[in-house]
Amino acid sequence: MLVAVASFSVLDLCMKRLAETYPAMQVTFIRGLASLPVILIATAYFGRWKDLMPNRWGLHLLRGVLQVATLYFFVYAVSRLSLANAYTIFMSGPLLITALSVPFFGERVGWQRWAAVAAGMLGVLVVVRPGGTELELGGMAILGGLAAIASATAYALGVLLIRVLQPTETSIATMFWALSLTAVFAGVLSIPAWVPVLWDHWYYIAIMGVSGALGQHFLTEAFRLAAPSVVAPLEYTALAWGMLFDWLLWMTVPSARMLIGAAIIVASGLFVIHRERLLAARASQTTSTAQA
Repeated sequence: MLVAVASFSVLDLCMKRLAETYPAMQVTFIRGLASLPVILIATAYFGRWKDLMPNRWGLHLLRGVLQVATLYFFVYAVSRLSLANAYTIFMSGPLLITALSVPFFGERVGWQRWAAVAAGMLGVLVVVRPGGTELELGGMAILGGLAAIASATAYALGVLLIRVLQPTETSIATMFWALSLTAVFAGVLSIPAWVPVLWDHWYYIAIMGVSGALGQHFLTEAFRLAAPSVVAPLEYTALAWGMLFDWLLWMTVPSARMLIGAAIIVASGLFVIHRERLLAARASQTTSTAQA
C-alpha cells in the first residue's frame, strides 16, 4: 500500500504539472489513456485477454462517467490548490463512502461512525473555511476547494459501484474499462478547448502511464494480501507526499489551518476504520460461537 500511494502521488504530481498548461478535461483524457498501453502489454504477457470482457455494460458506462468526474474535478482542484490541500479535502472520500453505504446498501451505521463522519466533514470545513472574502478561503481558491469536494464525492460513488461490480467482473476488467471509457468521454469533451501537446511534456505522460499502472497493481495486491482495515490507514501517507512535493517543487508549506483540518479528517477516517474492524471481529466471533 505504501508503494501504491507513492506511485499515485507521482501520478498526481504529473497531472498538476500538466494542468499548468492544458485544460483539466484534456489532462483527464491523458490520464485515462496513459496507463492503457501498460495494462494491455501486461494482459498480453500473461495471456489474460478473456479477463477484459465485461458482463454489465451499463454499470461500466456509469463508472466511466464517475471516473471522468473524479479525475476532472481533482485535476481542477490541484490546478488551483497545493497538492497537500487537495489531498486533505479528498481524504474525506472514505467518510463519504461510509455515509453513502446506508442509502445504497442499507448498511447499519452506528452513532459512533456517524459522529466520525460529521467530525470529518467539520475538518473539511476547517480547510475550506466557508465565509471567507473575495472568493479566497484559507489561502486557497474557493473553486478549487469545491472541486476537491466534488472529486471526493464522485470517488466515493465509484467505490460503491465497484462493490456492485465485484461479483461478476474481474479486477482487470473493472480497471481497464474505467480507464478506457474515461479516455473516450474526456477525449470527446476536451476537443473544443484542445491544446497541442508539447514534446517537453511527453515524459510526464510516460511517467503517468507507468506510475498509474504500478499504483493500481500494488493497490490490488495490498487488498489481496491483507484486510482493508490493515492497509487502508496507509492511504493517508499521501498527505506526506503532497507536502513534500509542494515544498520541493513549489516552495509551499502547509498552513496551520490545513494541518488542523487534516488532523481532524485523518483521525475521523482512522476511527471509522477501527470501528469497522471491531464490528467485523465481533461478527466473526458471533458466527464462530453459533457454529460451536
